[in-house]
Amino acid sequence: MPAAIQILVVHPRMLVRAGLGVMLAKSGIEIVAETETGAAAVALAKKHKPDVALVDLTISGGDGFDLLKRLRKTLPDMRLIAMSVIENPTYLARAKAIGAADFLSEGASRTELVAAIQNAVSGRESSQAFATSADPPHLHGLPLTPREQQVLGQISYGLSNDEIASAFGISVETVKEHVQNILRKLGVRDRTQAAVMAVRRRQAT
Repeated sequence: MPAAIQILVVHPRMLVRAGLGVMLAKSGIEIVAETETGAAAVALAKKHKPDVALVDLTISGGDGFDLLKRLRKTLPDMRLIAMSVIENPTYLARAKAIGAADFLSEGASRTELVAAIQNAVSGRESSQAFATSADPPHLHGLPLTPREQQVLGQISYGLSNDEIASAFGISVETVKEHVQNILRKLGVRDRTQAAVMAVRRRQAT
């Protein structure tokens, strides 16, 4: 009989944590630790070394994205799944840039939850929405290369140069070059104006 997948659950609400436990019963997935705070999450991850950490982005006393970064640095082999009550495209893009294996809505079904955890451990593709979160948001028609379109898409989601570099596996210096090219080609002063142009283009399609 294969060993159970061990996970750490980080969520600010006890009722949700309890509900996740019920959903994962008899699934071959074991919650080995749970907490509501980021500081405790790092300590528990070091202690239990779970296969997966399921992290709600609205954790108590901190930033869920910062926690994802700390967990990734602390245990590089542990897989990360971000969770939020809202499927915000910015959240998806930032979680993917940090290195999360998937993103789940808090309303995910048992089937979706189990599949996300199993896929994270096995390295299989994540959900379609998460897998395409770094795609350019309908920016065709702008005088940009495909990579510049991707970078502009990430800028429009509010990602930093470091996060964009991580998302695409390129250097920060390369990202900076792409950003300068984007600003020059679009004839805008800064990344905020570029982001506004991208958002307007997205809304018009």
